[in-house]
Formats: sequence, structure tokens, C-alpha cells
Amino acid sequence: MKEIVADQTQLATVAEAILKEYPQERVFGFYGEMGAGKTTLIKEMCHYLGVQDVTSSPTFAIVNEYWTEDNRPLYHFDFYRIDEPEDATRIGFEEYLYSGSYCFIEWTEKVEEILQGDYIRIDIQRVDDATRKFIF
Repeated sequence: MKEIVADQTQLATVAEAILKEYPQERVFGFYGEMGAGKTTLIKEMCHYLGVQDVTSSPTFAIVNEYWTEDNRPLYHFDFYRIDEPEDATRIGFEEYLYSGSYCFIEWTEKVEEILQGDYIRIDIQRVDDATRKFIF
């Protein structure tokens, strides 16, 4: 387990550290209170992986699909608005998980029973207004 304390200007370094720590993993679950920086970190991870699209939280769409510069899909989920894990199943969540593509999941606690622990957990804790602690 690693721990990094960083401010917003260092997020690219945090994203790189996480992806280098787990080069074979494709499913990452992000935990943190509202406004902790889950979406912002995911944007940096997408950028590091070569996503050219504009990235944003899929709060209403539930999933956004992005493409890397080498034409590989990447999926970004936001399960804040779902009530039950079955809601994720209805959109084909498990197919995304087993696609071999990167899957970045916000509000992972809502789909933990589907994931069954088969993901990298990233906790984001607020230190102050500008600084966060990342545990992975």
C-alpha cells in the first residue's frame, strides 16, 4: 500500500504513480467524499493513458467511454445516482469489467458486491482545501 500527499498541481504525478504501481490491472475503484477529487484524478489518469477526449464525470450518463490515442476504449463510471447494484448490471457493467479495458469507477461502494474485491482500491482523503492524501 502506498500513500501520497499532493496538491492539485501534482495530480499528474499521482496518476502516473498509480498506473505504474499496477501495470497489469484494469479496474480501479475510487473512494472519497463528494468533492474529494475522484473525477479530477481520473482525468489525469486518462490523460496519462493517452485519452484525447474531454473527460468529465458521467454522473447522469453513468458511464462515459473515451478512446486513447492508440484507439483503445477506456470506461469511466459514476454510480452516485444508482440505488442498487442491479442498476449497474442493467447497463451491462460486468461486460465492461471483463472487456480488458481500463474501468475507472466512482462511488465504488455502490457496486462492491458485483466487483467481489477484484479491483484496485484508491482512497482519497481531504487534508485541506488544496491537498489530498491518496492511498492505494
